[in-house]
Amino acid sequence: MKKWMFLFISVTVLFVLAACGNDNNEEGEEKTTIKVGTSPGPYSELFLNGIKPILEENGYSIETVEFTELLQADIALDEGSIDLNVDQHTAYYTNFNEEKNANLTKVTPIPTVPTGIFPGKKNSLDGISEGDTIAIPKDPSNAARAYALLQKADLITLKEDVELIKVTQNDIVENKHDLNIKEMDSAQIPRALDDVDYGIIPGSIVYASGLDPADSLLFEDILKELELVAVIDEKNADTEWAKAIKDAYESDEFKQFMEKENEDEYWFIPEEIE
Repeated sequence: MKKWMFLFISVTVLFVLAACGNDNNEEGEEKTTIKVGTSPGPYSELFLNGIKPILEENGYSIETVEFTELLQADIALDEGSIDLNVDQHTAYYTNFNEEKNANLTKVTPIPTVPTGIFPGKKNSLDGISEGDTIAIPKDPSNAARAYALLQKADLITLKEDVELIKVTQNDIVENKHDLNIKEMDSAQIPRALDDVDYGIIPGSIVYASGLDPADSLLFEDILKELELVAVIDEKNADTEWAKAIKDAYESDEFKQFMEKENEDEYWFIPEEIE
């Protein structure tokens, strides 16, 4: 009886130790499989085509989990069911942290597709006239960048002391052509271009809709908070795999990849990874 009890305890201890070892492999510095939350669009595609091969060369395996909503990807990051997301900017994950009491953080800024003004019924900003309609995104961060872009185009004037990342329609102090600024869902703007004079469209929507970025009449100056970033849970910031992701984006191999990928200057490259 004692012999069987000893064997039972020994097997149990070995099982627990093995389980602990697996947990350490999943969350510690020895982790070699990185789970990436992806979504249809340019940023996940850039990671899979440009970064994944570099990480694999360095001994990492990449698993992808697809999401249709960025919020769900961040919830998965916070819960630990994925390790990485590359489809958001600092303003987005900062807002998620505040709302969900989470601790997401960036590993590195990454190439970003800028928002642009695209032709609708009119194909030049020189032809703008009184009462023209401009469709812009209605979600707060993309609406703010749209108003900043309209100011860059010298079509509106914003309050001097306003933070551009937080601009709303209420911050317009001058609308030089009495423009009809129509806020709508970003994904709907490409389909509405035949019905408006101009449309301001985020880069990811330009990609998803198949528009030619070269058709943009004017691109935004990307604010630091709106640069895309690789995002992880803060508890993993010092792991070897997180450092490997940062190194991959900063590598000469990725720079060479981007030289070919960015021949038409579709991407804005943050100075940290130039």
